[in-house]
This record gives sequence, structure tokens and C-alpha cells, in this order.
Amino acid sequence: MNTRLILAILAGGALVAAGAIGSRPKAAPAAEQQATGSFVVRNVTVFDGERATGPTNVVVRDGVIASVGSEVPAGLDTIDGTGQTLLPGLIDAHTHAFGNALERALQFGVTTELDMFTEYRFAAQMRAEQRQPQGAPRRADLFSAGTLVTSPGGHGTEYGLQIPTISSAGEAQAFVDARLAEGSDYIKIVFDDGSSYGRSIPTIGADVLKATIEATKRRNKLAVVHIGSRKAAEQAIESGASGLVHLFADAPPGPEFAPRVKAAGAFVIPTLSVVESVSGIPSGKALADDPRLKAYVGAAERAALGSSFPRRPGSTSNLDHALTTAKLLHDSGVPILAGTDAPNPGTAHGVSMHRELELLVRAGLSPQASLAAASSVPARVFGLPDRGRIAPGLRADLMLVKGDPLRDITTLRDIVSIWKGGVAVVRGRPADETTSTTAPTTTGIVSGFEGAEVTAEFGGGWQVSTDSLMGGKSEASMRIADGGANGTKRSLEITGTIAAGSPYPWSGAMFFPATTPMAPANLSHFMEIVFWARGDGGEHQLMVFATKLGNIPATYAFIAGPEWREYVVPLATLSGLDGSDIKGVLFSAGAKPGPFRLTIDEVRFR
Repeated sequence: MNTRLILAILAGGALVAAGAIGSRPKAAPAAEQQATGSFVVRNVTVFDGERATGPTNVVVRDGVIASVGSEVPAGLDTIDGTGQTLLPGLIDAHTHAFGNALERALQFGVTTELDMFTEYRFAAQMRAEQRQPQGAPRRADLFSAGTLVTSPGGHGTEYGLQIPTISSAGEAQAFVDARLAEGSDYIKIVFDDGSSYGRSIPTIGADVLKATIEATKRRNKLAVVHIGSRKAAEQAIESGASGLVHLFADAPPGPEFAPRVKAAGAFVIPTLSVVESVSGIPSGKALADDPRLKAYVGAAERAALGSSFPRRPGSTSNLDHALTTAKLLHDSGVPILAGTDAPNPGTAHGVSMHRELELLVRAGLSPQASLAAASSVPARVFGLPDRGRIAPGLRADLMLVKGDPLRDITTLRDIVSIWKGGVAVVRGRPADETTSTTAPTTTGIVSGFEGAEVTAEFGGGWQVSTDSLMGGKSEASMRIADGGANGTKRSLEITGTIAAGSPYPWSGAMFFPATTPMAPANLSHFMEIVFWARGDGGEHQLMVFATKLGNIPATYAFIAGPEWREYVVPLATLSGLDGSDIKGVLFSAGAKPGPFRLTIDEVRFR
């Protein structure tokens, strides 16, 4: 997880008071809330999570696999699987879920995500939905570490979530117990000083690591450890970690590393996709262009897949080291689990599993072993006995693909059907990215603020927005003020305070050009954003959100002094925008902590 998390939430709707990010997914239509489905897939090759069997029949009744064999009961809907392969739904063993991530994961065959850090209340809500009789047929299931274990200022504290931290070994048991009380399914511990990436990050000491692992195992839970270097990985295994949730890429493995991991009974989630990204390579770029996938990849996902972490001076990350280590671990009998670390740069939920499996094969695992790493192995390691295999009595979380992924792992991308608990999945792009709504304006005028209320000539209106939604403490308010630009009577005054402590502070007012907040509006017949402003003499920001920009807004900085001044901002200077997919326009204070005052008027597209 990285800086894109906050910006993804910002761009995805968290600016909206009732926005989707972090909120409960919308209820499924009644037709989709039927308990489960019943059908038979005939004459299909089956990868059961461990091995492949020749053409056979798989019967599903009420969302449960009833039989695998030759018998086909009468009266069931029948699907011809000739020339196709039926597999268990995929399990992504390392993600960070929020917003519509779980819905997006399901679109690409991932029916379960093992989350390694998200807002614990969000995770609790997902678990509660999954316990309902109808389950959660429109999204992947979630199991989560909830709040991670990290030091003050350590990795995980940079996202503005106001998470608790640990400083001493004596705190370990109480800290772990607090996480379990929040609902954590397992405990995720950060032991990473950032040195292998060319960074310097505070991290817990070896004594705190060992004490936290012991405290976790005392409660019969898995203790999984985030590491970034070979040294940290070796220390984590020596301290008794249940598993490593990354592989190091700063050095080749020592000759005893794989045998020691095997002897310790630990597992490893290599997250090769994000290791590739940390090495400066956009791991998911080819996925967005693959004709078998691209019809379902949204614009924000495409942008994320085409990005990578910046290669920092001093970084020693080399993907080949991780590939070599993954193969040695597998050959030594260490359980390997497929995980993407989505939504980091170069990754996106669901679709990146297809790159992760490709990289596991590149490392030297067979396609069969790689597919097991995304199904039966994580189900066994994380104690999920109802999924990960195709066998009588298990959940009908299934995917049907053309061809044979046991010969060519990329065949897995040619998806014919996906079922979650026996319910067929309707596939498509994200709902807010399928089309751009034409904004109902010919004049381009947004607001002159001449009325008694804050209104707009078109779109979804104005709303206060601050970083408080992500744990920051910045504040803002807006009101109609006397005196406007060019002798007009009124304007919009935005006041507030930027609070220190948030890594990405914002505070201001936002306009939504589409009726639905953060849906794209087509304003391509306009070339510029024009507005008048005056203020306290400090730096302020205009941030424009657009579908094609993915999670990162285009930003224009300006100084607002005591006198009214007109600002003309060509859309083309904002990361090459053409106006066809504008989702939001935010007038914010700059990042400098302290009080601010910004007054705007005569906002329009021209």
C-alpha cells in the first residue's frame, strides 16, 4: 500500500458525504439476492485446486458443489464445457481492500481476498454481510488483518488513518488482543526499515517483532510479517513468523534460507507483481491491453496498471532475486501463496492476479503449482475449508475459462463465466467509468454565487471536503459572502485550517459536474477552467479529477492575494485533459499547516 491509497479514496468518492468508498456496497437487486444457483457444467476439464482431471461433469445445487463425476441429474440448467477448464474461484492472498475493490476483484475471477491492512470497521461490515444467508454474491469475500502492527512513524502510519502503534515488547499482548477484539482474522506485522527501496522508515525492533509473534500465536492466530529485505526476512523466520507476506528483492537468498523457512513451517506470499513495480517496471501494463481482459478494465485501473513505484536512489530491488527465491522456496516444499498487494502502483484488484500467476510461472513454478497457490494452498494455510477446491460439499466459487491454463497460464484470462456461491457474475467495467454523462450546459457557467445559497448551474453542486475523512484533522466551511468579482454582489468564501500530521492534507470546496458525485461528465467542448479568486496571500490549489487520470488528480497551484484576480487554466495543461471525463473540481488550501481563507467567484468552463 502506498500514497495512491489516499488519492484513490479521494478520487473514488470519499469526498462525498455519502460516498461509496469505505461505505457499504449497494444492495443487490432482488433477482441477484436469490440464495444460490443450481446447474451442471458438462464435459469440462477440471482443475480441482490441486490437480487436473479429464473431461467430466460438475453438478452445483443451491450454491454448493454436489458432485464431480459422470452422473448428470435431470432438470438442471446445463453448460457445455467442451474445450474449457473449470477452476475454483481465485484467492488473492495479499490485498488492501476499500470501496468497490471486492466488487472489482470478482470481475476477474477472484472470489476471496485476504486483506493485509484496511480500516477495521470496513472489514467488520464485510464479514457481517458474508454471514448473511445470501452471502455477498456481487463481490469477493474478505478476510482481513484489520489494523496492522507497526511502530510510531512506521509503514502504515502514512495514510492518515490514525492507527495505534507499538513501541515496546511489553505492549505486545495487549496490542494483539486489541486487534483481535476489533475482529482481525490474523495479525499482520510490519518489520521493514525501507532501506532496500532507498528509504529510511522507522520500524519495530527485533524484540517487539518476536514478542508480537508470540502474543499472536498464544491466541492461536497466524502472525504474518511484512518484510522488505533479506535480513528482515531471516529475522522474521527466526522469530517464529507464521509466514512472510512479501519476498525480498535486495539480494539473492542465502543457501540456508529456503531450508530454514521449511523447517520453521512457515509460508510465503511473494507478491511478485509489486516487487516488479518497486523495481521500476509497470507490472500490470500488458494486462490492460490484453484483448481477453481489456473490455473489463476501467480507466482508473488502466492508469494504475500502467504505473510503477519510482526507482529511488539507493534502491537495491531486483525482481530476479525474488523470482529465484520463490523457486527455491517452492522446491524446498514451502507453501507459496499468490498475492498481488493491490492497489499498489502497477496493480489493480482482481486483474493483477493474472500477472501474479504469470510471474510465478516465470519464477519456475509449474502452471499447476501456480494455480494451487491461488486456490487450495491459501485456503488450507488460512483455514478456509469451504473454498479453494472443487469437491462435493464446498462452495460453488468457480470460474470457467477457454482452453487449458495448465499448459498456458495466460489462458486463465479468457474467462467464459464466474460464479460466486453458485450465482453467475455479470461482468463489466466500474459503474462510474462505463460512460461519461454529457453535462447539461452550453454556457459552461458553474456558479456566480449571487443567490442566498451555494448552488450550481449544472451537475451535482458544491460540497465541503477535507482530509478528516482519512483521519486528518483539517477543517473547512463555505458560505455566501458579500462582495464579488467584477462588482457582483456575492461570492463563495471558503475558510478553515490545514492541520499538521496528514501526509496528504486537503481542505476546501468541491464541484461535481455530473449529477452523481464523482461520475464523469463530458465537457470536451470547453478548453479552459476560468475563475476569480482572492484570499489570504497563501498558496492554494485547483485539483481536477478525471477518469483517465486514474487515482491522481491534476493540480494547479496559485497564490490568492487580497485583490480579485482572474485565473485561466487550460485543460490541456492539466495532465493533457480534454474535458471528456471530468469527475470533480476541488478548490483547496495548500499543504502548509495553519488557517486559510479563499474566496472564489464566476467559476466556469470556457
